[in-house]
Amino acid sequence: MEPVQTEETRPNEEALDAPDGEVLGKMIRDARKEKGLTLEEAAKSAAIGRSTLSKIENNQTKPSFEIIRRLMQTLDLQTPQLFVQSANSGISGRRDFTRSGDGEHQETATYDHELLCTELTSKRMLPYISTIKARDVTEFESWVRHRGEEFMFVLSGEVTLYTEHYRPLKMKAGDSVYYDSGMGHGCVSTSKEDARVLWVSLE
Repeated sequence: MEPVQTEETRPNEEALDAPDGEVLGKMIRDARKEKGLTLEEAAKSAAIGRSTLSKIENNQTKPSFEIIRRLMQTLDLQTPQLFVQSANSGISGRRDFTRSGDGEHQETATYDHELLCTELTSKRMLPYISTIKARDVTEFESWVRHRGEEFMFVLSGEVTLYTEHYRPLKMKAGDSVYYDSGMGHGCVSTSKEDARVLWVSLE
């Protein structure tokens, strides 16, 4: 089996980093230019102002979760962990709620993610349920990596978790794992049906 691309061959890691400050701005600007969109075109598609988009790209403002979500959809940026934001908020006693099946879907070539509890704009964790579509590690163009730590619980089916510093980890329903998400990783289904997992990403 061909390994996932190594550090020497994978794309610029800045594009896979958590979306704070300059990293988020550069990621959005690069993705916009790659799609051949002007500031006006991208802003209109994401239903935000041109000046707002310009400020985000130049790290002059901190966008809300909703604005990030719209930009990710407009620019086809498909790494759900990018939605995790630093939680510098003085609000206490917060609560969010998602009814079964009502999460926000973000689909990639390898995963189908259902983001949970998305109303809060500033939080330390991102919970989501994922259907693992990938069947072989070679389906990943590069390691998935982002700032923080991650918890994964297998809800149904069987998976193999690949990480760059450890041997492949075979897991079945009821198994769980906690790992440094800055370490390159990728997960594939090994059961007849596509496995489903609960992921919680922590920044």
